[in-house]
Amino acid sequence: MLYLFWGANELARSEALQALKAMIPEDLRDFNLTQLDGRKLKSAGLAQACEAFPFLHERRLVIVEEAIKGLRSAKEREEVRAYLPRLPATTDLVFVEGDDFDKRSAIYTWIKKAGQVREFLPYQGAELIRWLVERAQRLGVKLAPDGSQLLVDWSGNEGRALATELDKLAAYVGSGGVITADTVRLLVADRSESSVFTFVDALAARKRGPALLLLHDLLDNGEAPTYLLFMIGRQMRLLLAVTELLQARVRPDDMAAQLAQKPFVVRKAVDQARQFPPALLLEIHDHLVEYDHWSKTGRIEPDTALELLVAEVCS
Repeated sequence: MLYLFWGANELARSEALQALKAMIPEDLRDFNLTQLDGRKLKSAGLAQACEAFPFLHERRLVIVEEAIKGLRSAKEREEVRAYLPRLPATTDLVFVEGDDFDKRSAIYTWIKKAGQVREFLPYQGAELIRWLVERAQRLGVKLAPDGSQLLVDWSGNEGRALATELDKLAAYVGSGGVITADTVRLLVADRSESSVFTFVDALAARKRGPALLLLHDLLDNGEAPTYLLFMIGRQMRLLLAVTELLQARVRPDDMAAQLAQKPFVVRKAVDQARQFPPALLLEIHDHLVEYDHWSKTGRIEPDTALELLVAEVCS
């Protein structure tokens, strides 16, 4: 089966991928699961991964990240598309894209025709609150209306950040407990003034010492390295989008509507984006994509990836 999972809701995407992975017994997963960096994808490598026969199981799973947007060579894109009709029936091939992409892509066109496209967009408004309440119920707790609204106000609408905070709140109140606004105030940091923003400022100034100090402060305060990788990547994507809109002479208040962000968040992003040469923003973003892939495939530990990011950017 051929799939495309795409959209900015990283948690929902990851959980959908995990559901596919879970169909392979854990002790056989190393033999029947392959993850490929789509930006460096070669049709021959894709064919080799897909055509390997499943080992003691009915199916293989091949996951390709960021190929539609990240694969630069037109020749390789066409060769990858040309391979897709030959995908063995014993292989599930999943293309994964975090951001939007050109829908004229030959790879996308074929997947839409012959496979299954699943879109994972960030939850908004009432849908976001409903998702939080349902997730809290699965954790065995109740999320009061004032608690859910304050949690969104302080943490935003990014699924993984909200899930991390909800897990912490549920552990605090215990099974059958109620998470109220007071519980949120007690345990959740107001991320509208996040230290991640200050860390990105240090990267902009290429100050290795202050950047490492801020990074270690974040880690010492209990922030998970995988969460920090995601949040820094999210901030970089916002800065790239703001930079593009600045070049198009779009007003900050209009940017907020286009980017579905609060006006004060966009105004801060505009100030921060002006500290970065566009080439440096792209460089940091590309490093983050690469390190995120390495950490997910076990090539590097997430905290090491963060320190390597500082060393590369501030060199």
